[in-house]
Amino acid sequence: MGSGDRQEEDEEASEMSGAMKSAREIHTTRVLSASREQVFSALTDPKILQHWWGPNGFTNTFHAFELKPDGLWEFTMHGPNGQDFNNTCIFKRIEAPSYLEFDHLKEMHFYKAFFKLTEIEGSTLLEWIMRFNTAEELTPIRPFITVGNEENLDKLQLELDQLS
Repeated sequence: MGSGDRQEEDEEASEMSGAMKSAREIHTTRVLSASREQVFSALTDPKILQHWWGPNGFTNTFHAFELKPDGLWEFTMHGPNGQDFNNTCIFKRIEAPSYLEFDHLKEMHFYKAFFKLTEIEGSTLLEWIMRFNTAEELTPIRPFITVGNEENLDKLQLELDQLS
C-alpha cells in the first residue's frame, strides 16, 4: 500500500467521522441584536436565563445554578400541557464573553451543548451545537428540537430587547 492510498483512507475516515458527528448534532445559529457581553449574560445569569430558556409555552424553575467548571445547573421545565421535565446540567467550560459549554445529563436525553459568541458590527453571532451520543437517539426528536431551538432564540432576542 502506497502513502497515497493511506492518505485517501485517512480522508475517507475523516469524512465519515464528520458525517457521523453531524448526524448526531443539531446546529443552530442566529445573529442577535445585542453585544456579545449582553448575550453571554443572558446565557449565564439565571435571573435572565429562566425567562427565555425553552420552547414557546415552557417556563422554568431553577433549583441550582453554579456557574463554574463542574458547577451544577438543576431546573424544572414546565410544559404548556402541565407536564414537568427535570433537567440536570454540569458546566464544563466558561470563557466570558465568548464561549459556554455544558453537559445535559437528564431527564430525557444526554447531550453536550456548545455556545460560541462572535461579535459582528454591534451584533452577536450565536452558534449553538447540541451533540448527542448517537444519531439514533437524536433522530426521533430532531424535528422538535430544531423548532424548539429557534423558538428559544426568538425568546432570547425579545429578552435582550427588553434589557436594552
